[in-house]
Amino acid sequence: MRRALPPTIGVFMSTPHPPVTNWAGNVTFGCARVHRPASVDELRRIVRDSAGIRALGSGHSFNLVADSAHDLVRLDGLPPLAEIDPASSTVTVAAGMTYAEVARAVHQAGFALANLASLPHISVAGSCATATHGSGDTQRCLAASVTALQLVGAEGDLVELRRDTDPQTFPGAVVALGALGVVTRLSLDIEPAYEMTQRVLVDVPLDEIAERFDDVFGAASSVSAFTDWRADTADVWLKHRTDRPAGSWSGGRPAREPKNPVPGMPPESSTEQMGAVGPWHERLPHFRPDLTPSAGDELQSEFYLPREAAPAAFAALREIGHRVAPLLHIAEVRTVCADDLWLSPAYGRDSVTFHFTWRKEPEAVLPVLAAVEECLLPLGARPHWGKLTTVPTAKAAAGYERAGDFARLVRTFDPAGKFRNPFTEAVLSGA
Repeated sequence: MRRALPPTIGVFMSTPHPPVTNWAGNVTFGCARVHRPASVDELRRIVRDSAGIRALGSGHSFNLVADSAHDLVRLDGLPPLAEIDPASSTVTVAAGMTYAEVARAVHQAGFALANLASLPHISVAGSCATATHGSGDTQRCLAASVTALQLVGAEGDLVELRRDTDPQTFPGAVVALGALGVVTRLSLDIEPAYEMTQRVLVDVPLDEIAERFDDVFGAASSVSAFTDWRADTADVWLKHRTDRPAGSWSGGRPAREPKNPVPGMPPESSTEQMGAVGPWHERLPHFRPDLTPSAGDELQSEFYLPREAAPAAFAALREIGHRVAPLLHIAEVRTVCADDLWLSPAYGRDSVTFHFTWRKEPEAVLPVLAAVEECLLPLGARPHWGKLTTVPTAKAAAGYERAGDFARLVRTFDPAGKFRNPFTEAVLSGA
């Protein structure tokens, strides 16, 4: 459904701005103007009057996916919204809100999201647009919980799409890399609130994880393995829902004190561990929302592989561990359930993801990253859309069987290309 913008004689004015960078500071955006509207109507007028525009979420991307040579718009100035509908088990939220903000509101109402990413600081719209994920054998990427969305089209019109009424287009519109319009709100699946525990097992042999992969990653609701690929062991984080049975696997030895996933970083910034029972939103992320997340001064890469490729990927990465480890803060292995979203890296296949948090030394990292990709691409790896890779964007897009359908959807919604940039044009060229 489309709604046109009412006539207006207002003229939007903008002022010069200092350089705009992403969260890590490794990307400086080429935009001429940055907008931060305080209402949806103001956003609609900005979009209508712009020659080209892209939405910038929390900036937690490491490439040029959000770049614009014209305008950028931040959505965190829009009024917050967390409207619960118990009948449909959904919450409708403002696109610029972070998952931490949404989680607090949902929990206070007695409900929960099924999954969260490692960082609760990231925006809902940006996370969904790039198929960002949490962890769990039964958990899909965060975007798969979206049941409806509203976006501003090229003429400032409001467009609404729903999972139940738009089944032919909706799976292509959720993970859309910002190419269809500026999302203003999303509706997400919710369920009754639940509690969780979090335990850390240290010195777990990598051989055991590779050989007993299903047992290890089925041992809790959400499982992460952290290693540097040079050591023969990993630390395994087990986040378990108390209302569900736990798996029987247990390896290594229990941590004696709280840990941070990133070696050398203070454990105080991590969510509570040692088996203490607590609310879902205080256990699912690795990091607390009120403190600086992760290592900060870093670069990130991530690759989704078919789940059955995990043992081969473990072996290949251990072969080059001596090159990888000196440039790492830490690496993480997680699992993600298959979904039906056209540009989701987990589209159509249960996946294992290999995440690399690199030191912020791009000249040294890039050749090692290329070596990692040489190991993982033959196994079916798909790069995360928002993270660092040496794989050409068009080549990455060519690995998606619905990429052609996505390209047609983009050209239908935005024939003049107001919401495109070189990154999304490369996606379309590879379709």
